[in-house]
Amino acid sequence: MVRYSPQIQSDSSQRHLPPLESGDRLTRPEFERRYAAATHIRKAELIEGIVYVASPSRHEQHGKPHSRVITWLGVYQSLTPGVDLSVEPTVRLDLDNEPQPDAVLFIEPNAGGQTRLSSDGYIEGSPELIVEIAASSVAIDRGTKKQVYRRNGVLEYVIWQSYENQIEWFCLTDGDYRLLSPDADGIIRSQVFPGLWLAVEELLNNQMVRVLEVVQAGLKSPEHAAFVQQLQKEK
Repeated sequence: MVRYSPQIQSDSSQRHLPPLESGDRLTRPEFERRYAAATHIRKAELIEGIVYVASPSRHEQHGKPHSRVITWLGVYQSLTPGVDLSVEPTVRLDLDNEPQPDAVLFIEPNAGGQTRLSSDGYIEGSPELIVEIAASSVAIDRGTKKQVYRRNGVLEYVIWQSYENQIEWFCLTDGDYRLLSPDADGIIRSQVFPGLWLAVEELLNNQMVRVLEVVQAGLKSPEHAAFVQQLQKEK
């Protein structure tokens, strides 16, 4: 009689997992097992227990806006000790929701942030700020996913609707999202990350020199200096 080791049985069951497909209703552990086995899938999310497999990304509608957002956030993060940035990370929000946002900016756990890193390297909990580039995914980004982020306490949520070429920046206030508006200079200022300033029209129109000038001005502001001091005290 042939005996099979637990490892061989485990490998065999992994090979025979059903494929991961949009519309599947799965638990989070089952979603993670199938996602790990589906090495051909670049991006998949679990939202309210339902699987969404992302379509291939187009340069104009997703790749280019994404690169601008990361440039803007990267400048801020690099000069704000105690704040971290991640690109398309898997985020374990709760038992039914495991999104993979386009960008997350978060306060490090040892500086008093809302998230933690799991033993296997995933973000658990709610990042302070999430950015989504919404092209074909605009309905879910502005609908179900927005409600999931609100319920889990994501403090700020930015949606760049690439086809409409517009940006919505929401701030969690009294349990609901309030839309932040640009000031007279066309700048939105984060309520959670002091000094994170965005020249909205310039970002939309790829005037990145101006975008970086504005965020650098925010980084030189007294409120940013006070924020950095606060983060260092938490450590």
